[in-house]
Amino acid sequence: MSKRSKSTFERLNLDLMNRRERRELKRRLFSSDPGLAIVNPNAGGIDVGNESHYVAVPPDRDPEPVQEFGCWTADLNRMAEWLKTCRIDTVSMQATGVYWIPLHDILERHGIRVVLANARDTKNVPGRKTDVQESQWLMKLHTYGLMRDSFRLPESMEWVRTIWRVRARHVEEAGRAVQHMQKALTKMNVQLANVISDIGGVSGQAIIRAILKGQRDPYQLADLRDRRVQASREEVAHSLEGNWREDVLFELQQAVDSHDFAHQQIRQCDQKLELYLAWLPTRTIPGGSPAPEPGQARKRAPKPRGNAPVFDLKTTLHRIAGVDLTTIDGIDVMTAQTIVSEVGPDLRRAFATEERFASWLALTPNKDISGGKVIRSRSRKVQNRVAAALRMAASTLRNSRSYLGARYRHLQRSLPSKASAVKAMAHYLALLVYRLLTKGQAWVDSGAARFEHKREQREMASLASRAAAKGFKLVALNAEPLA
Repeated sequence: MSKRSKSTFERLNLDLMNRRERRELKRRLFSSDPGLAIVNPNAGGIDVGNESHYVAVPPDRDPEPVQEFGCWTADLNRMAEWLKTCRIDTVSMQATGVYWIPLHDILERHGIRVVLANARDTKNVPGRKTDVQESQWLMKLHTYGLMRDSFRLPESMEWVRTIWRVRARHVEEAGRAVQHMQKALTKMNVQLANVISDIGGVSGQAIIRAILKGQRDPYQLADLRDRRVQASREEVAHSLEGNWREDVLFELQQAVDSHDFAHQQIRQCDQKLELYLAWLPTRTIPGGSPAPEPGQARKRAPKPRGNAPVFDLKTTLHRIAGVDLTTIDGIDVMTAQTIVSEVGPDLRRAFATEERFASWLALTPNKDISGGKVIRSRSRKVQNRVAAALRMAASTLRNSRSYLGARYRHLQRSLPSKASAVKAMAHYLALLVYRLLTKGQAWVDSGAARFEHKREQREMASLASRAAAKGFKLVALNAEPLA
């Protein structure tokens, strides 16, 4: 893939400008002749809407340079033909909901390059905001190369991402159905949830379905529990003495039906997901480890836990990514699948450095700098599924005896809040994921003792440096002076 030339936005580097410089650039942009180099002379701008789209082209291309088109497919094709008549080869638009997706597909089908911008980067429209002004503003920014294109997955990975997101919704629906079952049982004073940790498990479901079939003897119901349940037969039987209300039993049946339907949908998603993943090519990375053979993988594959797919997802992801992401402590196969489905296995295609990847995940501080000083630092509110998965993975390291677990506990002690420690640890996990997927660097856990040893070495070096700056030498008890 050839290197693209830097846009005016990247050359100006707006993030490093102070407020006076940014105001001056905006003033020049709002004027009729900004005095900037034209990067895209054949650029257009589209304000995306639900019922119609406003499209702007340069004034010399058409007597009516701003036109409105409907959302029907015929109107979108007519828009593309009009843009080609106006000699437009690239357009910019904002990622507004899902309304941009059919428009993006049709324009690319007609050979028009689409730059999809984040609305946060294009919101500074002068004066009263209208759809016409918005489309003209987007065209102006794109003409001078001030639009940053958003990250988009290849089409094959978009299929995987769609199925994985649909599956995640079904898992949430199944969880809500279990909560509904617990609520119905509590209304009948059946305290099954107090003796069985998960009523959505084997024991809980066996007892609930026996109740719906008419069984009322608490001891016969208690005999349906799994041998791994720690509660005794007497405790389970006492929890099943309730008032069997007919209306609440109907409610419980409805919850069970919803639970079964959600799991049926999950199984269908698993079948489609396994098919789409099988179509993806095998990836090899210098330094990466080859995935085990399919036959060997099935022999060693553990039984899926929780809501994990029934097929060997770990081996499949290893083949697609070229590395095993689950070697990183805290990242299980579900987190690894979320990462691969949302950003793909080739991170270098979209993110040149690991810090850019972390910034896209909003796991880095957002600092406003003026005059070389940080005047404000805040977190960007971004809904990112990969960042949420990495935060969840970071929070599971609390009791881990690994190197990452020791690092997380150190962050908890040194940072002001638990949320800050989770974010910092998620940032470090993102860097490890980037290194594995781009360089094939295998993560080898060195244990918590290794982290503590390195931390002590850093502290001693810092103390020695501070003592030397004051004209002293750090001396240990019964030891030689430390430099």
